[in-house]
Amino acid sequence: MARVVLAMSGGVDSSVAAHLLLQQGHEVVGVFMRHGEESAEVCRAPDGSESPVLPIVQGRADHKQGCCSASDAADARRVSDRLGIPFYALNLKQDFRRIIDYFVDEYSQGRTPNPCVQCNNWIKFGRLFEYADSIDAQYVATGHYAQLSEEADGSFALRRGVDDRKDQSYVLFGIGQHLLSRMLLPVGGYDKPWIRQQAEAIGLRVAGKPDSQEICFVTSGHHGQFVRDRSGGGDTAGQIVTTAGDVVGEHPGIEAFTIGQRKGLGVAMGEPYFVVRIEPDTHRVVIGQKADLARDGLIAHEANWLIDPPAETFSCSVQIRYNSPPQAAQVTPQGTNRFDVLFDEPVDGVAPGQAAVIYDGDRVLGGGWIHSSTSTSAQ
Repeated sequence: MARVVLAMSGGVDSSVAAHLLLQQGHEVVGVFMRHGEESAEVCRAPDGSESPVLPIVQGRADHKQGCCSASDAADARRVSDRLGIPFYALNLKQDFRRIIDYFVDEYSQGRTPNPCVQCNNWIKFGRLFEYADSIDAQYVATGHYAQLSEEADGSFALRRGVDDRKDQSYVLFGIGQHLLSRMLLPVGGYDKPWIRQQAEAIGLRVAGKPDSQEICFVTSGHHGQFVRDRSGGGDTAGQIVTTAGDVVGEHPGIEAFTIGQRKGLGVAMGEPYFVVRIEPDTHRVVIGQKADLARDGLIAHEANWLIDPPAETFSCSVQIRYNSPPQAAQVTPQGTNRFDVLFDEPVDGVAPGQAAVIYDGDRVLGGGWIHSSTSTSAQ
């Protein structure tokens, strides 16, 4: 039916996505996005020539690396061979450097980045569309658990995936509205057990492969040390203080903390305490009890709308973390690039740097990056 560029990570989701696209009659071109460290291992293109060098990312043996290790590339290659589709590796290391720089900069400023969202915005649905255009492909597809629908007016809507436990619509909010008509999300209409069953039924060895849990470039599992190693030696060590101003400890760097964090604080308080605020100027990490986390709203910048940008306050639900449930709220646009959120009930863990994604039912209306939280009570 059409030529489709499919982002293949070597996991079960993108592998079954390839199978489903073939069943629909599409011409599928598998692409592995190389954005790790240099190594001597290469991936060969279908014509036998050497494609760009693929990475071997060194990390802890007890951690499943992200989607860009050499073993993942090999899995993607085997799936492509099994399904009889062409497979290429794109050298995107320089592009991915932007993701790493963003990650380091955000944590160094006391914010909590979301590199997976930016990877989708800048690379998966940025550079991949450029590649698709270069080979006259009509669509770009991924193995994300989300859905697309064509509306009565001819526009396209991004919606949650059928599997609530795996829904990934949150990390796709930043895609340009004009690109929705050229996106395909083949697995979004199925749940994860069915996808694994399909992989097994068609003889794919990745059927039982575990899902990636780590940020693909932080293979040690310790993002704080990664940021310190990459930040040019800037010292962000400081004090741990309570909301009352009492100094209760010291920390090696603000990059190790995020709003709402409970574990790994490095102090024993006798009862649960959470990170309530991070002060990049003073390098203080402020901790408090659960009630101190409550926020009435937030301010989001760099808005991206997947509908015509609204001009008036409207009711919706807003999700502030990938794994958090959406919360009923009122959203007030402040021009096209900012919006304010007032939650119907206070919510915990509003972290600057994370995405605030706006939903109407299962439809993604848009989203933005949390700049600050708001509260009627003094913190």
